[in-house]
Amino acid sequence: MINLNHITQHLAVVRTRITQAEQRFGRTPGSVRLLAVSKSHPAAAIRAAYGANQICFGESYAQEALTKMSAVTDLPLEWHFIGPIQSNKTRDIAAHFAWVQSVERAKIAQRLNEQRPATLPPLNVCIQVNVSGEASKSGAVPTEVAALAHTIGALPQLRLRGLMAIPAPQRDFEMQRAGFRVLHGLYAALLQNGYKLDTLSMGMTDDLEAAIAEGATLVRVGTAIFGERAM
Repeated sequence: MINLNHITQHLAVVRTRITQAEQRFGRTPGSVRLLAVSKSHPAAAIRAAYGANQICFGESYAQEALTKMSAVTDLPLEWHFIGPIQSNKTRDIAAHFAWVQSVERAKIAQRLNEQRPATLPPLNVCIQVNVSGEASKSGAVPTEVAALAHTIGALPQLRLRGLMAIPAPQRDFEMQRAGFRVLHGLYAALLQNGYKLDTLSMGMTDDLEAAIAEGATLVRVGTAIFGERAM
């Protein structure tokens, strides 16, 4: 488990990596947001990261997330759900998160829409795409993306913001870029069809530079900030 005192230092290193990648690949400075993936790490780690000006946090398990949320209610955080969505968890997710990045089926989108409290603004969502065709990975297949985007666009309590993917791990930089290029192509096609998107969520600790090279607007980093999973 990481020493909480190191989180500020680790965040600084990750932010420097993002800035350098923006410069290297001709991206607009500040155009890539950082989502700190806090799943499996305690509320104390989230509080330490907030002390280093980190606002956005990603969680993959609803019950674990709700427990941590209740411990940091005094902090103005933005919560993103990034894990596989079970039908029996959609109510909690719809009620407590600002973003859901892992929508992969129309049924889940419809449940989130129905269960989003009317007192809250529309839920920001990304379609998760299985760009590598891995049987073990969640996500819509690329040929399903257009239809799913159409479905989400008609749901009043959801706001489609973009796409998310977790490509198969690659060590080679150009191979990393290839996976992200697929998602960027799908994103560009939706933009051409009139969708007002602004979020391309891709890239993690080991491949965020390749993701930024291919147009990522948000990178999801856990290990480089918090260390290996604690729970």
